[in-house]
Amino acid sequence: MNSKRFLVRGTAAVAAAGVTALVLAACGGNGDSSAGHDGHTTKSPSASAPAAQGQHNAADLAFAKGMIPHHRQAVEMADLAPSRAESAEVKKLTAAIKDAQDPEIQTMSGWLTSWGEEVPAEGAMDHSMHGTGGMMTAEEMDQLKNSSGKAFDTAFMKMMIKHHEGAVAMAKTEQAEGAYEPAKKMAGEIITSQTAEITQMNKLLGAN
Repeated sequence: MNSKRFLVRGTAAVAAAGVTALVLAACGGNGDSSAGHDGHTTKSPSASAPAAQGQHNAADLAFAKGMIPHHRQAVEMADLAPSRAESAEVKKLTAAIKDAQDPEIQTMSGWLTSWGEEVPAEGAMDHSMHGTGGMMTAEEMDQLKNSSGKAFDTAFMKMMIKHHEGAVAMAKTEQAEGAYEPAKKMAGEIITSQTAEITQMNKLLGAN
C-alpha cells in the first residue's frame, strides 16, 4: 500500500511540475513573442530542408547539367528510328531508350529547379557539348537523319554505343564524387541499363 501511495503522489507531483512548466513557457512566450517567433521562423526551413532533400555538391550539379542535354540527344536520335530503322530490334531498343531517358530528364530538371539552378536550354548541346561525353556532332546527326534501312541501323548503333559509353563514364564519376543520394541512385541505374544496351547493340552489329 505504501509503495502505491508513493507512486500516486509521485505521479501527481510530476503532473503538477509539467503544468507549471507549461505555464512558465507560455508566460515567457507572451513576454517575448516577436523574438521567439522570428527565431523559429529562421531556424525551421534551413534545418528541415537539407534533411528532407539531401545535400548536393558540385559533382551532382555537373551530373544533372551534363546528363540532361546528353539524354536529350539520345532521345532525338531515338526519335529518328520509327521512320528510318529496318531492324525490329533497333526499333525496340530506341523505344526503351526513350522510355528510360525522358523521365530521367524531367527528374534531373526538377533537381536543378529545387537547387535554384537553371535547367540547360534545349539547344545548349549544339554549341557546348558536341564531341564530349560521347555526344554526336552536328555532322554525325545529319548523317543519321539522311540514312535509312540497314545503313541507319548500323550508324545508329555505332553512334549510340559511343553515346552510351559517355553516359556510363559520367555516371561513374557521379557515383564516385557525388553527394546527393537520388542522383547517385540514378547514376547506378544508368550504368546498369546502358551497359546492357551496349552489349545488346554490339551483338546486333556482330550479327549483321
